[in-house]
Amino acid sequence: MKKVDILLATYNGEQYLKEQLDSILSQSHKEFRLLISDDSSTDDTVKILKEYEEKDNRITVFFQDKNCGVIKNFEFLLEKVENEYYMFSDQDDIWKEDKIEKSIKKLEETDSSLVYTDLEVVDSDLNVIYESYWKLKGIYNKIKKYNNFESLYLNNFVTGCTIISKKELIKEVLPLPNTSKFVLHDYWIPLILSQKYKISYIEEPLIKYRQHKNNKVGSKKKVDELKEFEDVRELFIRVKKEHFRVFIEMQDKFVDDKIKKLNVEALEYYEMLEKKNNINFRKWILFFKLYKYEGFVYKMENFVILNLPIIARFLFKLRK
Repeated sequence: MKKVDILLATYNGEQYLKEQLDSILSQSHKEFRLLISDDSSTDDTVKILKEYEEKDNRITVFFQDKNCGVIKNFEFLLEKVENEYYMFSDQDDIWKEDKIEKSIKKLEETDSSLVYTDLEVVDSDLNVIYESYWKLKGIYNKIKKYNNFESLYLNNFVTGCTIISKKELIKEVLPLPNTSKFVLHDYWIPLILSQKYKISYIEEPLIKYRQHKNNKVGSKKKVDELKEFEDVRELFIRVKKEHFRVFIEMQDKFVDDKIKKLNVEALEYYEMLEKKNNINFRKWILFFKLYKYEGFVYKMENFVILNLPIIARFLFKLRK
């Protein structure tokens, strides 16, 4: 039976942590190490972790002296991986009992570098809100149709807590980018690996993805909270600028010179859009190249917001 290292980063997670730990310890696949790095929690998280470490020898806990953030916390854990496979875990979800078993099976059957799954979205009391996170986010068709580097390039569709990958490939993704909250480990790792290797997915939700007020990343869209069109457009541009700025900072991780060039062109494109407040006629071909793998509605919505804000502004007011 293959052994797996499960990487769990914690921070002030006392409310739901026990349920998550119990769901991992109750997995049908028993051969694993649960490596936990706590990011200087100030609640009862530390107490809970010590209790669980004492009662199950599969658990090893590391306590950080100072808060280093989720990315550095997961990077620390990646450097501790010893087993052939590793998985990520959040502190507030619930794993279905066959998550490890089915993830390993898919990884080996498809000879993939990485496998990810769908999620079942639940509320704080585990009542089902949406049966499929992919369908909720409008990424189901994109995943089914493409699932490759090109389709990941502009927008991530992999959720970190569903990932299983191989220890031998960790060196290819480290160091993790740590200069933008919009390029996290769950975006970076599948993107970099998919350049050279196959990535696969399990359509079945294997996690109860809990949504609550303390979620760092959840099912809600930030844009839904914005009331003014200019704020929406500014967010669209800022997210993409940060994406491509990070990609340029990490250029050595991209194997194709054409992609390296595209990173630079894309950043220049979004920087140019910042100065176009009404209409833009420049680099429309580049826009459609970048958005080639996006759905028609998403593509056209972004085109109007970014390149024709004079029209989008009017439509936004009508919506209100």
